[in-house]
Amino acid sequence: MSAMSYLSVIERFHEYKNALHELTASILTGIAEPALLESEQKLRETFHSIAAHYPFMALLYTLDADGVQSSSNIGSLHPGKDDASGLGKNRSERPYYLLSRHADSVVVTEPYFSNNGSMLCITAAAKRYRADSGDTAYIVLDIDLTKAIEFLMGDLARRRFMPAFKAVYILIVAGLFAVTGVLLYAAGTEMVSLWNIGSNKEDLHMKPFGVIIFLTLALAIFDLGKTILEEEVLMHKDIFRHSSTRRTITRFIAAILIAVSIEALLLMFKAALGVNGDILSAVAMMLTAVGLLVGLGIYVYLGAKAEAILKADRK
Repeated sequence: MSAMSYLSVIERFHEYKNALHELTASILTGIAEPALLESEQKLRETFHSIAAHYPFMALLYTLDADGVQSSSNIGSLHPGKDDASGLGKNRSERPYYLLSRHADSVVVTEPYFSNNGSMLCITAAAKRYRADSGDTAYIVLDIDLTKAIEFLMGDLARRRFMPAFKAVYILIVAGLFAVTGVLLYAAGTEMVSLWNIGSNKEDLHMKPFGVIIFLTLALAIFDLGKTILEEEVLMHKDIFRHSSTRRTITRFIAAILIAVSIEALLLMFKAALGVNGDILSAVAMMLTAVGLLVGLGIYVYLGAKAEAILKADRK
């Protein structure tokens, strides 16, 4: 499963907005001492001390009264060293400066795309006064929004294992695709053998069914492998949303439905041709496919209804 998309991050932000704002403001309130304005070493020590408990902290830096950055970027974006590229840059048009300039308490921005770490972030800023001169200054904290949401959802530990999960899924998908290749080869062999049947009517009746069986199984297995690859490796799957689970189950059952329905039709054709066919077995298999379809429809309907109720309760 891939990392959260920007759209998913924004959706989750609106769900956790109050908690994110309160958490971010409380962190900056706790560390925003005037001493941070005087020493980058103090700024660095403070950041790394707090980041050990809150891994979503991205950057910590200071601005002067005019919104010009007066320190390096202290943070996790450049491990082992501070990024001095921001020193002296004018931040007077940034939303956190404009908000904090007219506020005495900590302010927190809405999400925006950071030009420091190419990430969606929110920023908290606090107005403070230099101990030596009394001049106004600002302490600014950037928060990696994706990591902050994962922190609130308790999802950070699982994310560490994602590369291992992906590797296992890729191996499984590779195995399924290999089986698909074998089945396609078998279907091709059966098709080639059709040219050598001669006048044997029984083989003429049965060989096409063998080809279709191999192709049907190949289709079902390939579709299963494709579903696993897309759902678990390429796409972001939010395990906290019922809709993601419903999507996966729906695609999986749909692949089975296709295979079962085609096999039922094959049995019916065999019965119609009088070649080892049992019409009752064919009807039973088709009813099974219908039952799967009805059950899937009920599951999707009830799941969507339950999720709508949960969303309404959250609001």
